[in-house]
Amino acid sequence: MRRVDAISIGLGVFLAGGLAYILLQLVGLDNQEAGIWSQVLLVSGLVGWLVTYFFRAVGQKMTYHQQREKYEQDFLQKRLEELTPEELARIQAEIEQEEQTQV
Repeated sequence: MRRVDAISIGLGVFLAGGLAYILLQLVGLDNQEAGIWSQVLLVSGLVGWLVTYFFRAVGQKMTYHQQREKYEQDFLQKRLEELTPEELARIQAEIEQEEQTQV
């Protein structure tokens, strides 16, 4: 995330809180109640985002994990394509031998 993106998000949250405060005042709440409820809305939004972030991180659905897995798959695929048929046969024989010893 770029610095300008972080600043934009912070400014957007600040403006959303102010807008919620003004709208709650227009609905009929006094200054103190409107302030409390606008904070409740912002904190609820933050907690909701944290919960989704936690589940994405635990489930490894983050962009970094997906990019890393794709890179590893592409790297291994390229290495596999570079192998000669003799090297590939040798590796397959080693894998079969390991599988037989594990059974």
